[in-house]
Amino acid sequence: MPQPKVIEKSRLASPATTPQALAWDNRDKTLWVGSRDLRRVYAIDPENGTVLKQQEAPGIPWAAVALNSELRFTIGEDPDDDRYIYRYTRERGFSKMFACPELTGSYLSFDGKNLYMSQWYKKRVLMFNDEGNVIREIDIGAEICGHAFANGSLYVLRGREQPNEDWRIARVNPQEETPAVEDIAIVPFASRSLTFDGDLFWSNYRAKDTIISFALPNWKLS
Repeated sequence: MPQPKVIEKSRLASPATTPQALAWDNRDKTLWVGSRDLRRVYAIDPENGTVLKQQEAPGIPWAAVALNSELRFTIGEDPDDDRYIYRYTRERGFSKMFACPELTGSYLSFDGKNLYMSQWYKKRVLMFNDEGNVIREIDIGAEICGHAFANGSLYVLRGREQPNEDWRIARVNPQEETPAVEDIAIVPFASRSLTFDGDLFWSNYRAKDTIISFALPNWKLS
């Protein structure tokens, strides 16, 4: 039986070309979007895409996630696109925290206590403690283009980029010692980043400069 597709709910024009990083900030119900090519970040109204704030990033903003009263970004620094985790606050802007393992890494999520970061080619998600040390590794079994926590589970966009983009959204139970990865639905666009607003998931369709919200088939909030 073929897998169902995610249920698209809305589309927003990105405030800039090549939207890459994406995070939901629950404090003021805004989306944060980072442009890969322009190296800027934008806070936007999720209803109409209006830009509420924008700022230059210290490199390529590959990923973002909101943590309580601030954000974290994965930033790629010149000249080799080495990856670092940065803290961001509206009052103080960007400040470097620590280097990613092997200077590689991209998408971010947060479980309410710990930061998680994925490594695309290693097909894994790493969990960090407050000092930036890796304390857990979760094998996802495919390339990863985004992940987010919702209702206690980790949802991961996984699949492959080449030769033709092919992505699924999968559910992972982080409480399991060796978590199983269960594909839930097909994502029918070349997605980049994943975030959750308490009701819907959001992802970038980077090639089309578009941000898409969607629900899962038979999705029920707990």
